[in-house]
Amino acid sequence: MAKVVIDANVVISSVFGGLPLEAITLAMLHHEVFYSDDTEKELKGVLKKFEVKLKDNQILKLQENLSRFLSLCKKILVRENLSICRDRKDNRYLSLCKQVNAHYLITGDKDLLSIPGEILQENDLTCKIVSPAEFIKQEQP
Repeated sequence: MAKVVIDANVVISSVFGGLPLEAITLAMLHHEVFYSDDTEKELKGVLKKFEVKLKDNQILKLQENLSRFLSLCKKILVRENLSICRDRKDNRYLSLCKQVNAHYLITGDKDLLSIPGEILQENDLTCKIVSPAEFIKQEQP
């Protein structure tokens, strides 16, 4: 069983189906998924931004999915804050990955996806940073 961290953009995108939903479903069914206070705050912040763009029924579905997602994941207190990514707010995911010794960080964020493996190793990160499609591909026998 792998340890997985999922970026907020993938969680929010999963409401609309497709590869993000498939990746989250696979992660939740077969692995341990983790989040932190920082990632929860980001998810709730993104949800607030969407409230002005979506219809009431879409907002309700997004809120329900977010609550369900968080209830099925393990919340972790992150003790060390890394500073690796050029987009500083994305470091919260890397810090969480290090805290739990994650195997995967699932994201669509180009700043995270472009971090070289050598940089991850130098910072004692053992995770693979993958897109939802890459995660799904690696999960297939």
